[in-house]
Amino acid sequence: MSEQIVIVGFGPVAARLVDELLPAVRSGHASLTVVGEEAEAAYNRVLVADLGVGRTTAGALALADATELAAEGVDVRLGVRVRRVDRARQQVVLTEGAPVHYDRLVFATGSRPVIPNLTGINPDPSSPVLPAGVTALRDLRDAEVLRRAVAGGRRVVVLGGGVLGLETALAAAEEGATVTVVHNGPHPLGRSIDRGGGAVLAAGLRRCGVRVAGNARSIGVEHNAPDGGFSALLLDDGSAIDGDLLVISCGVRPRTELAEGCGLSTGTGILVDHRLRAHHEPHIFAIGDCAELRCPDPGCAACRNAKGPSGLVGPGWRQAEWLAGYLTLLASGLAAEAGLLPALPPEQPGVVVLKARGMNMAVAGDNAAEPWDEEALTAGAVSGRPRLQVAQWADPEHGRYVKMTTRGGVLEGLVAVGMPRTAAELVGLFERGAELPADRSLLLRLDGPDQLPGAGATDPAGTVCRCAGVSGAAITAAASDGCSTVAEVSKATRAGTGCGGCHEDIKGLIEKHFQVAVA
Repeated sequence: MSEQIVIVGFGPVAARLVDELLPAVRSGHASLTVVGEEAEAAYNRVLVADLGVGRTTAGALALADATELAAEGVDVRLGVRVRRVDRARQQVVLTEGAPVHYDRLVFATGSRPVIPNLTGINPDPSSPVLPAGVTALRDLRDAEVLRRAVAGGRRVVVLGGGVLGLETALAAAEEGATVTVVHNGPHPLGRSIDRGGGAVLAAGLRRCGVRVAGNARSIGVEHNAPDGGFSALLLDDGSAIDGDLLVISCGVRPRTELAEGCGLSTGTGILVDHRLRAHHEPHIFAIGDCAELRCPDPGCAACRNAKGPSGLVGPGWRQAEWLAGYLTLLASGLAAEAGLLPALPPEQPGVVVLKARGMNMAVAGDNAAEPWDEEALTAGAVSGRPRLQVAQWADPEHGRYVKMTTRGGVLEGLVAVGMPRTAAELVGLFERGAELPADRSLLLRLDGPDQLPGAGATDPAGTVCRCAGVSGAAITAAASDGCSTVAEVSKATRAGTGCGGCHEDIKGLIEKHFQVAVA
C-alpha cells in the first residue's frame, strides 16, 4: 500500500518537493496531495516585481502545471485553505471537501509580508486589510496593481529599504514611474551594509531616478484619492509623501498558525530537527520559509547559534531535495536505509545581491568594522585567533565602493557597490572560504578600464546560480546540448529560476559557448 504524503502550501519550495517526489508517485510507493491557497499553481514569487513592471510574463514565472501533475497522479487542490490539522487522526481538515488522511505531512506554508502598524491599515498581522492603492507585492494580483501604476507613469512610494523594495523601485523608475523609497535608518539595507557602502548605494539610487527618504518613521496612510485609494504616506515629523501607489516591502514573517493550532513547537518558524521533522512528531515535517532548523537537543553544537528561516528560496530548495530523498526511502519501506542518508547540508552564509540596470551590489557577512576602529578589529582576536583586517576603497563620484573584512586572509565580510566583476570574485572567495591575495588591489583591477569585455568572466567551475546551486560548467553543458536561450537553460538545469540575478551571467555563458562553436 502506498504511503499518503500531503503537502500544505504550493509555492516555489513545495513545487521543488513535488517534482522530486514524482518518481515515488510513478512507482506507486507514494500517493501525493498538494493543497494550495492560491488559485494558481506554484510560481516564482521573487520575480513578481519584474512581472509588475512588464519585464516578464506570468507564464515565465510558472514553476508547476496542475494539469500535468494531475496526469502524473498527483491530487492538486488549488484555491483551497486548510482549516486545521488533526494530529490524533492524522487528517488535514479543509475549508471544502472531505478531510485528507496523511501518513506524512509537510508544511510548506512559506511566509506572509510584514505589515507595519500604520493608521489607515487594519493592524491585524494575520489578516491585514489594505486599502485601495496599497500592496505588499506578493502575488499575481499585486503585480497587476503595480503594472497599471507603472504603465500610467504614476507616483509609486516604496516603504522599506530591503533588496526586494530597492529592486522594485529601480525597475519602476526605469519604466517611467516617479518613485520614492522611504526607510527608517541612515541608508537603505541598514541591517546588511556598512555606512560607507550604504551612502554610495543611496547616491546610486538617486542617480537612477529614485528619490530616497531616509531616517523617516511612517505613522499612517492617507487615502483621499478620488477612488478612495492611497494618496499619501504620513511621517512622524508631520510631513507626508504623496503618491498613487504604496508598495509595502518591510520583510516577511513565517506562517506558523496552522502548526501552532495543532500544538507543534514554534519559535520564529516551525521548529524542526536535522531531518526536518517537527519536534516530537515523526509524521510531520516543515521546509522553506516556515521552517526553523533547531533540534530538541540542548547540547547540539550546530543548533547553539542557529538562526531563524533565511527567507531565501535557495535554502528551501535544498531542503526540499533532501526531504524528497528521505520520504522516498520511507515510502519504499527502506526506513533502515533512510538512516544512512547523508546529513542535510548546513546552509552557507547568505549573500545579499542587488542587480538592476545601472546598479550592482553584493553584501555578505559581518562588514561593520571600520579600518581604524581598534576596538572592533581586536574584539574577536581571542584564543590566538588572528585579528580582523579591513581593506576599503571608495569612489563616490562614480558610485563605486569596496570593503573587504578578513581574518587570517580569509573573507569574513564584504561590500561591493558598482563593481560587478570584483563583486563576483569576492562572493566566490567568500563562499569557498578561500584566502584573498596579499595585495587586495588586484581584485579592484577586475573592474579597471584595462579589462576587455569578457575578462573576469564567470568561473566555469564556480556556482553561477546560487539559488539552485548550478555551476557554470552545467550551464555550458546545457548550451552544448542545444539550449540557446536563458529560458531553455533554466528548463534544463533550473539555473535562473530563483531570484533571477544570474540571468545576465547565464546569457554570457551561452553567448561565449556559441562564439567558440562558430569559431
